[in-house]
Amino acid sequence: MNLAALIPGAKPTPIPGMNGPVAEIFGYGLWLLILAGVGGVGYGVFKLAVSDKSRNGGGSEPFKWMGGGLAAVILSSSLIAILNGIAG
Repeated sequence: MNLAALIPGAKPTPIPGMNGPVAEIFGYGLWLLILAGVGGVGYGVFKLAVSDKSRNGGGSEPFKWMGGGLAAVILSSSLIAILNGIAG
């Protein structure tokens, strides 16, 4: 499987004053931020599944990973929606 097949094409609607390579790099950056957030949530779920469930285990670390990943997904998706609204 090719990694480029997972990232959708960064061809956003041109924003006035932000054309060419800047818009393309920004589009790829937002999609990579979404993929990183999904990876963070997945790693948090993995850590929760294999963590020590006893009283002295570090129980909050998986939730930190999941929360950070979810925050990254929400931030990048809201930025994509805002930019599409400005450009549209």
